[in-house]
Amino acid sequence: MTEMQQEYAMFVSQSDDRFPITYDSRSLKELTYVFDKQYICHTAWAARVLAQTRPEKHVDIASTVFFSVAMSAFIPVEFYDYREWKLTIDNMKTAFEDIRKLSFLDNSIQSLSCMHVVEHIGLGRYGEDLDPYADLKSMAELYRVLAYGGDLLFVVPIGSPEVIFNLHRIYSYDQIISYFEGLKLVEFALIPDKTPGDLIRNASRELANQQDYGCGCFLFRKDEK
Repeated sequence: MTEMQQEYAMFVSQSDDRFPITYDSRSLKELTYVFDKQYICHTAWAARVLAQTRPEKHVDIASTVFFSVAMSAFIPVEFYDYREWKLTIDNMKTAFEDIRKLSFLDNSIQSLSCMHVVEHIGLGRYGEDLDPYADLKSMAELYRVLAYGGDLLFVVPIGSPEVIFNLHRIYSYDQIISYFEGLKLVEFALIPDKTPGDLIRNASRELANQQDYGCGCFLFRKDEK
């Protein structure tokens, strides 16, 4: 052992700043990174939609904050959550909102997203009151505040309808279409669990119905009044 190595070993043995990590010790050739592709791919889909629509401002209701932070580099973003974020980023606003009773005016938001959120609401997971109809109330609020001619990016688990208490709900494709009756479906993208592929844009209803726990990405538009 060299003198430098001896000094380093002594420093490590005496330091309180130790945080042993063993799970990254395999060679890169042996290591396959494991991740939840739903949470990677649905934001990839949403970013591509906003790159196409280029709104003057985008409003997000409680989706992953990482998406809003990234989008704020290109467009002004307002991010609202049940648990307020104390975050100062230029071109981005954060504040409190309860999705079950949004404070916005009717037909006031031109570009809106709510992704991997509604399936959790009302199950008590985040400290909110138990309410079996909270998801329906939340979807009604998103419908209400969406402007005429505006876009809604909406993401939920898709498969055989089920409530897994107190984790989340799974919806069928037809359920979501019916809940947003009156809005035009512009695009449906699927992150499948039963078929090959990570992100399938313009996926079919039939493919959605084959999933157990897929991820449905719905781009809705409210027709002009």
